[in-house]
Amino acid sequence: MIKVLFVCLGNICRSPMAEYVFKDMVKKKGLEKQFSIASAATSYEEIGNDMHYGTKDKLEEKRIPYAKHKARRIEKQDYEKYDYIIGMEESNLRNIQRIVGNDKDNKIYKLLDFSKNPRDIADPWYTGNFTVTYEDIVEGCTGFLEYLEKENIVK
Repeated sequence: MIKVLFVCLGNICRSPMAEYVFKDMVKKKGLEKQFSIASAATSYEEIGNDMHYGTKDKLEEKRIPYAKHKARRIEKQDYEKYDYIIGMEESNLRNIQRIVGNDKDNKIYKLLDFSKNPRDIADPWYTGNFTVTYEDIVEGCTGFLEYLEKENIVK
């Protein structure tokens, strides 16, 4: 089982969007039994809150199923639990490492580092643009799945 944790600042916009986009991608390829996919925050600000309505609206628009969401913060023990811990921007990566410690097993990545155009994914909480965030997340999740297939991690 490949365990993936998507991480952003509050776990109400980008990381749950990535969680459900990636779940949908692997399900459409018949690979869902090979994955455990979740999301988390680096801050305490939104703990316990549901997804942002903009994230829900975008997932509904794209017909991507999602479940009731409750924001949670990444914990130190998540480093041992997950194979891939994927942040949305550089500040997420710094905060992830501050929480989990040294990335001795090279598990921490930025989502768009799996794309042909590595960059940060802007936080739609601030930009208000959930469409650009969605497109960036799809680009990153597509690249991540292609990487897993190319490396024969998933078949």
